[in-house]
Amino acid sequence: MRHIRAMLAATLSYLWSGFGAIASLLLFCALWEWGGQVYGDLILPGPMATFAQLGDMLSSGLAQPQLQISARRALSGLGGALLAGSVFGILAGRSLTAAIVSRPLVTLLLGMPPIAWLVLAMLWFGMGDATPVFTVFIACFPVVFAAGMQGARTLENQLRDVARVYRLSWRMTLTDVYLPHVASYLFPAWITALGTSWKVVVMAELLTTADGVGAALAVSRAQLDTSTSMAWIVSVLGLLLAVEYLFLEPLKRKVERWRPPA
Repeated sequence: MRHIRAMLAATLSYLWSGFGAIASLLLFCALWEWGGQVYGDLILPGPMATFAQLGDMLSSGLAQPQLQISARRALSGLGGALLAGSVFGILAGRSLTAAIVSRPLVTLLLGMPPIAWLVLAMLWFGMGDATPVFTVFIACFPVVFAAGMQGARTLENQLRDVARVYRLSWRMTLTDVYLPHVASYLFPAWITALGTSWKVVVMAELLTTADGVGAALAVSRAQLDTSTSMAWIVSVLGLLLAVEYLFLEPLKRKVERWRPPA
């Protein structure tokens, strides 16, 4: 009976969190509609006009190829940053010397604007896929690295002592002691990096490539087609939310099963 109550409480908590997310999106759309009525379609098309334009772009097959190109570039750079940043950050956090040496370098990487990396990438890699992928990677890497390092540094010594006393295997120590703690630092950084990756890839495409959402935005801007520009923006935001809530959020809930339900 207690187990059923716990499952019911967890289910209701999950549904309530989803309701809160939907309510916030509806509030945003209401404010958006109000702004569209105030400024007009030329300046700020409302949600209905934007979604209608996006529907036309999807039905005509115009949007899918550009979205796939941008998604491939963003996720390639993001995947490399998540993997490298998490692994090297945790390793640096395990050593006081490495943490001290890494801290100013991370600060420099975080402080350097992505547009500066984009200019350098254009000089190094030209105008192909490598430029936006590299720019996404270098913009996301320090965020994830800093989180992984901080998570490893703040791991309580008592937990390590317990693992040694009970002679846990390295696999159990990693999955039951280190990862649950470090994950609480990494997941917020991963979500931040996810948002950064899409912003950076669209900026890079707008300035360096002839395809992708960024290039399509450049065309719609030149034609003063605000509704199409808004439709491209909404499509990118939709993909961003899909990756977060269909992939990262379920993964987070699976890894953090040890946490009591809020």
